[in-house]
Amino acid sequence: MLIFKISSSASRDLAMPAKILLIDPSERPDVIKGLASEVRVSILKLLRSGDQKNVNQISEELGLPQSTVSSNLQILEDCGLISTENRKARKGSQKVCRTAFTEILVGFRDDIAGVSKDTIEVAMPIGLYTAADVTGPCGMCSNEGVIGLLDVPDTFLEPDRMRAALLWFTRGSVEYQFPNNTKLRSSEISAIEFSMELSSEVPGTAADWPSDIFLQVNGIDVGTWTSPGDFGDKRGVYTPTWWKNSGSQYGKLKNWRINEFGSFVDGVQISNVTLSDLQVDQHRSIRMRIGVHEDAAHPGGINIFGRGFGNYDQDIVLRILS
Repeated sequence: MLIFKISSSASRDLAMPAKILLIDPSERPDVIKGLASEVRVSILKLLRSGDQKNVNQISEELGLPQSTVSSNLQILEDCGLISTENRKARKGSQKVCRTAFTEILVGFRDDIAGVSKDTIEVAMPIGLYTAADVTGPCGMCSNEGVIGLLDVPDTFLEPDRMRAALLWFTRGSVEYQFPNNTKLRSSEISAIEFSMELSSEVPGTAADWPSDIFLQVNGIDVGTWTSPGDFGDKRGVYTPTWWKNSGSQYGKLKNWRINEFGSFVDGVQISNVTLSDLQVDQHRSIRMRIGVHEDAAHPGGINIFGRGFGNYDQDIVLRILS
C-alpha cells in the first residue's frame, strides 16, 4: 500500500485533525490523475498546514502563472482533493482553497480491505430490523405494494415488514442484528463493511435536500454521511412500475468500512472509530443501527432501498474481512 502524506504528523497535530482518504486506484482513477502532476502535488504541499489560500497567494508562493494554478486547482477540486469557497474581496469575489485530506492511502482493494475468498458475507433484507424508533412522514412497501399505513410509525411493527423492499422515515433509526461470524475465522479480521443503497427523504423528491445519516455498530457512533438529496429525476433501474413517478426512485450505494485506520464511507474517513473500538469479539451479534438524529444539522430523513427497488438489487450487506 502506498501512503501519500500531505502533511507531517507535527503540522497535522497543530493545524488540522487527521482526515484520511483510502482508495483503490482501479476505482478512483480521477484521484490518481490528480496526484500525477508536480504542480498539483506542490499545491497540496503548500496547503498542508490547513491554512486557506486564494489563487493569487498560491501563484505567488509557487512562482507559477495564475492560469496554470487555476487549471490545476480545478482538477484537484473535481476529484475531491481540495475544497474551495468563494468569499467577498475588495473587488468582486475570490476563491480560497484548502486540502480535503491530511493523508491519502492508495492500494488495491485486497490490500486495503483484506478482501479474499475467505471473506464472510451476510445479506440482510431491509425489513428484518430488530428494533425501530421512527417519526413520520414514514412508511414502507414491498415489490407489490404499500405495507400497512403511511405516516404511522406503528406500521414498522407490522409482521409483513419482512417483505419490505423500500422503507423511509424522517427521524429516528432502525437496527439490524447480524450473526457474529468472526469466531468462524482462523485469522484475525481486518475490517467490517456495510453496503446499502440510501438517500434523503422529502415528500415528493428533491435533488438538493441534504440529510445527515448516521451509522452505529454495537452502540458506538461510527460516523455520519450527508446524503445530498432524494432522487426522483428518473425511475430507478429496479423500481417497480406501480410505484409513482413522484416518489423516491433510487439512492446512492454507500460502503461503510471500519478498520484499523478508522471509519470510512467510500474511502473517505468520517471518524477515528476503529475496529478495536467496536469490541466485536465480545458480542454474540453485530448490531448495526442507521438513521437520522433528532438534532442533526441536516435532518432530511432517510430512504433505505432493498431488493426490487432503486438502482442496486441488493439487501443490506455485511462483510467480514480478513
